[in-house]
Amino acid sequence: MRGLKILTLPHVIAPRNVAGGWASRITTTVVIILLALTFVTIPIARHGKGEARYRTTTQLTGDFQEKLVAQGLITPTAMDFAPDGRLFVAEQSGKLRVIQNGQLLPTPFYTFAVSELGEQGLLGIAFDPNFAANQYVYVNYTAATPSIHNRVSRLTANGDVATPGSEVALLDLPAFNYTIAHRGGAIHFGLDGKLYIGVGDHQGPENAQLLDNPFGKILRINSDGTIPIDNPFYNQTTGINRAIYAYGFRNPFTFAVDPVTGRIFVNDVGNADWEEVNQLVAGGNFGWPACEGPQGAGTGSCNNPAFIYPLHAYSHAGGAGEGAVTGGAFYRGDRFPSQYVGDYFFSDYTQGWIKFLDSSNQVSGVNNPSTDFRSGRWPVDLKVGADGALYYLSIGAGAVYKIDYASGNLNPTAVIKATPTSGPAPLTVTFDASGSADPDGDPLSYSWNFGDGSPVGIGVSVAHTYRTAGAYVVTLTAQDGRGGTGTSTQSISVGRPPVATILSPSEGTFYNAGNTIVYSGSAIGADNGALPASAFSWTIAFHHDTHTHPFLGPITGVTSGSFQIPQIGETSQNVWYRIHLKVTDSQGLTHEITRDIFPNVITLRLNSAVTGATLTLDGQPARAPITTQSVIGLTRTIGALSPQSIGGKQYEFASWSDGGSATHTISTPPSPTTYTATFAEKAPAPLIPPRLPHRTSPRLRRIR
Repeated sequence: MRGLKILTLPHVIAPRNVAGGWASRITTTVVIILLALTFVTIPIARHGKGEARYRTTTQLTGDFQEKLVAQGLITPTAMDFAPDGRLFVAEQSGKLRVIQNGQLLPTPFYTFAVSELGEQGLLGIAFDPNFAANQYVYVNYTAATPSIHNRVSRLTANGDVATPGSEVALLDLPAFNYTIAHRGGAIHFGLDGKLYIGVGDHQGPENAQLLDNPFGKILRINSDGTIPIDNPFYNQTTGINRAIYAYGFRNPFTFAVDPVTGRIFVNDVGNADWEEVNQLVAGGNFGWPACEGPQGAGTGSCNNPAFIYPLHAYSHAGGAGEGAVTGGAFYRGDRFPSQYVGDYFFSDYTQGWIKFLDSSNQVSGVNNPSTDFRSGRWPVDLKVGADGALYYLSIGAGAVYKIDYASGNLNPTAVIKATPTSGPAPLTVTFDASGSADPDGDPLSYSWNFGDGSPVGIGVSVAHTYRTAGAYVVTLTAQDGRGGTGTSTQSISVGRPPVATILSPSEGTFYNAGNTIVYSGSAIGADNGALPASAFSWTIAFHHDTHTHPFLGPITGVTSGSFQIPQIGETSQNVWYRIHLKVTDSQGLTHEITRDIFPNVITLRLNSAVTGATLTLDGQPARAPITTQSVIGLTRTIGALSPQSIGGKQYEFASWSDGGSATHTISTPPSPTTYTATFAEKAPAPLIPPRLPHRTSPRLRRIR
């Protein structure tokens, strides 16, 4: 039986979400519980193509531990190991960074000019299978010119930087300027030597089922950008659409290739109810937006034999919390016990955990954790290193961590309690480490670096006096005497911090989609009056329920600015924007404040003149009437299926009350509105008597 290991790790967080999904730039101290989960699976009933329901049990086993690899990254989105062992990390702002021997190199490998609004930016990275010879590095990013669109490019490495002028654009997706989410972004080479590309539906659900655009698809191209002639739709499409390899995806933000079997598992970030792990099939239709989740138990029309259903799907509806399945990696290392080899590890960004599917059974049930992880490190990518450890990329902490398995000594956990953490100089602070613990029960010794250049302190409890105003970071190191080490940090603010004020927008501001929001602020230093613009940093985060999406920033060096609320995007009414202002004075002391603005919402209703008709809202089918809350000014797509059978009769679409076509977009009006679809009954086909043969049969002659 395989089991569950829990590690408790204190840490400090910072940015974003994916469901799209990333995290908010709120600095706080939290405790994360990292799960390495294994299960005994008992199949109960088969539910169609590729999906099964399982009962799961758990048992504690194993010695997993986490270590920090490198930090200092700003909104990292994806990572990949070069064949020579260096770890390349993409930052949303367009910088491709290099981590070598645990150190983040100061000079980026390359900086792309990107559009980074929302979920756009530098999103994916892959290395040529023949990298040792050609030094080719591939990236996927949102180009800002000549119009906003996603691009796959190739660079040539020259050591730790790219060869100047070596960028070659291999694939330019169509422009789709008016959306900022569901871009997908992952790119990986398959064992066939082809480059696979995850492309989200660009917040147009209907795109996913159409073969006349590349959105909501997995694309497949040759390493030089040409399109393989054996792609499944090559002969029935033209241009870039010949690159379509599979369709029916919402937001395939990450996927992974098994380096042994070549199987490709795609993580499709879900909508309101389900997250999916799918096995890629050439030409496969994975159902979105008609279906989301497992066959027979998902959301929408999940009984279509033409769809390929997920290997594993987990629900976050009905109080289960938000979800965004992100990182994925097949474990083929040698550090974990042998039973983990071939398992598929995957993470959930908003819930904060890492789990896996058991390779001994292609489909394996996984329990949702009982602990709420949404204030955790927000893992967005997973990779297995050459050392056999499982690495994960934290967009929240701006750091890379690795999960290792130790059959011997485990590292202690260092915990700091500081009293007080701020005050005027001179400030005497008492530090206590008695909350630290060693999982093996070893006695611990403690050393303290106070961050001000003074001698190191020794002991479980120490006091230190800061005599100069400033911001300090204290580091506690706990050692077990057998090589195990744990560290923790605590910020101390000495002096009087500045005071920031948000002047606009004012408290209680509401918005419509499409509005332009002007923000401005001021700040006063404790000793030196008004602070200059260089002291200001602004970040705007888009909140959806209990998680956040990045929207804008950080924007530095200005006291005011503006942004426009998108008219296409998240359709939930439970959304708002939070404006963060952080000011830093000449002594490094900071003050951060926020201002929330909320949407104006109305009731939107779709109805039919024929009882029981099926209508669609944003591509999702449902029986009329459909009632929802919608942000004023937000673009929605309404549709009426035609023809359709209702009550044993056939109907065809006739008209919408607003005069639109069967499927069309609307701008959410400023007051409650009902859109009604009318249908015309189709006359039954005339009965045609059987045709008699030219020669009358002997039987007919006798009747006559």
